[in-house]
Amino acid sequence: MNLYSIETGNFKLDGGAMFSVVPRLLWEKTNPPDNKNRISMAARSLLIEDGGRLILVDTGIGNKQDEKFFSHYGLWGGLSLDRSLLENGFHRDDITDVFLTHLHFDHCGGSICIDSKGNYVPAFKNAKFWVHQNHWNWAKSSNIREKASFIPENINPIESSGQLNFIKNQGPYVKNSELGFDIILVDGHTEKQMLPVVKYKEKTIVFAADLIPTIGHIPVPYIMSYDTRPLITLKEKTSFLKSACQENWLLFMEHDPFNELISLKMTEKGVSFDQGSTLKEFF
Repeated sequence: MNLYSIETGNFKLDGGAMFSVVPRLLWEKTNPPDNKNRISMAARSLLIEDGGRLILVDTGIGNKQDEKFFSHYGLWGGLSLDRSLLENGFHRDDITDVFLTHLHFDHCGGSICIDSKGNYVPAFKNAKFWVHQNHWNWAKSSNIREKASFIPENINPIESSGQLNFIKNQGPYVKNSELGFDIILVDGHTEKQMLPVVKYKEKTIVFAADLIPTIGHIPVPYIMSYDTRPLITLKEKTSFLKSACQENWLLFMEHDPFNELISLKMTEKGVSFDQGSTLKEFF
C-alpha cells in the first residue's frame, strides 16, 4: 500500500460559523481570520494505492460552479486536483474508486465536471463512487439547514451514471469495508459521515474530515455551527479523541491549511495537538 496527499485547492469560510459559540479571541490563535472574518481552509484528499485499486477519498470543491458561487469562498493558491495527481504520477482516469465521506459541496464537488456538450458527468469515468446509503437518502431529501451544501449537480449525475455504490453497514465502526479499510461512522455533522481508518506502515491513520476540520477544532467544545446535531458531535469527539490518544492514531487533516498529518497528546486540560507533518516527512 502507498498513500498520497492530493491537494485539490484552498478556500475560506466564515470563522464565526466554523467555531459557533467559541469567542473569536480564542479561535483566532490557531485560525487567524482575514478582514472579512474568514479563515483559510484546505481541501485535501487522500489517495490510497492498494494492489490494483486507486482509491480517492473526497474530491474537493471542483471547478464547475460559476464565478458568483466561488466569490463567496475566497479561493486562494494555485493548487488543483489534476496538478496534484500528476505530481504524484497519476491521472484522474487511473482512479478506480472515489470514496465520499459525505456529500457537502467542499467534499464532493470535484466528483463531477462539465463535458464538451455542457452536460454534468463524473470526473472519474473509470471509478466506482462510494457513499453511505443513509447519507445518500439524507442528502436527496435534504433539510433546510443543509440544503445549500447539497448541490444537485454534485449529486444527481453520480446516480444517473450508474457508477454509484453504497456502504450499508450501520456502524458505528465498520470492519474491513468493501474498500479494504475500516470506517468510523459519525452523525453529529451530518447523517453517517464516514471516516476511513487506514493501517499503513504499522501506524493507524484516520481521515478526520469534518469531525475535526482543523487543529483549532481539537478541543471538544470547539465545533462548527454547520453541525446538524452539535450535542452528538460533542459525544463523538470525546470518544474519538480518547481513542486517538490511547491507540496513537495519526489524523489526516482534510481542511487544515498548515497541517497535513498530526499526532495528539493527553494533557491535564484534555487532548491537544502534539506535532504536525506531511505524509512524506512522517514516512
